[in-house]
Amino acid sequence: MIGDINLALILLAHLAASASPGPATLAIAGTSMARGRPSGLLLASGIVIGSLTWSLAAAFGLGAIMLSHGWVLEVIRYAGTAYLFFLAWKAARSAMAQKTIAPRSIGGRPSRLILRGAALHITNPKSILFFGALYALGLPSDASHAQLALVVIAVGIQSMVVFFGYALLFSTSSITRAYVAGRRWFEGAFAVGFTAAGMKILTTRLQ
Repeated sequence: MIGDINLALILLAHLAASASPGPATLAIAGTSMARGRPSGLLLASGIVIGSLTWSLAAAFGLGAIMLSHGWVLEVIRYAGTAYLFFLAWKAARSAMAQKTIAPRSIGGRPSRLILRGAALHITNPKSILFFGALYALGLPSDASHAQLALVVIAVGIQSMVVFFGYALLFSTSSITRAYVAGRRWFEGAFAVGFTAAGMKILTTRLQ
C-alpha cells in the first residue's frame, strides 16, 4: 500500500488482464511462432505502446469521465463482453476443427509491425475497459501527479515483462512444437479464458 493506492492490487489486476488470452497475446504468440523472435518482439513493442497510450489517457482523466458518466462504462462493458464471447466462439470452433490450423501471425516491415501492434491494443475493448475501470475505481479522486506517475510507470514495466515474455517464449522451437501438438487443447483453454473474462466483465457492477 502506497498512500491511498494499493499498488500490489493494481498490478495483480493488470497482470490478469494482460496475460490472459486476448487479441494481443494471441497475435504475439502466432507471430513469434510463424515469423521468429524479432518480429514477435517488434509486434510486442507496438502493443506496449498501445498499453501505455491507454494508461496515460486514463491518468489524464478518462477514468474520471467514465466514473461521472456511468453509462459510458456500461456501453464499453457490454461491447467488450460481446467481443470476448465472439473470440471464445472462434477459439472453440478452432478447437473442434479436425484439420491443422497454422497459428495466426502478423507480418510486414519493422515499422508496420510496431504500428499494427499499437493499433491492435488501442482498439482492443478489453484494454479500454480495463484502464478506464482501473483509474476510475482503483485510485482516489485526489491522487497526486506523483502517485499517477508511479502507477503509469509500474503498469508500463509490467506490460513490457508480459508482452516481451510472450514473444521470447513462443519464439522457441520447443514451445512451437508443443503448441502444434496440443493446438486443440490450447484453443479450448483460450475459449474458456475468453468466456471467463467476458462473464467477469458482465457481472461486475459499479458501486
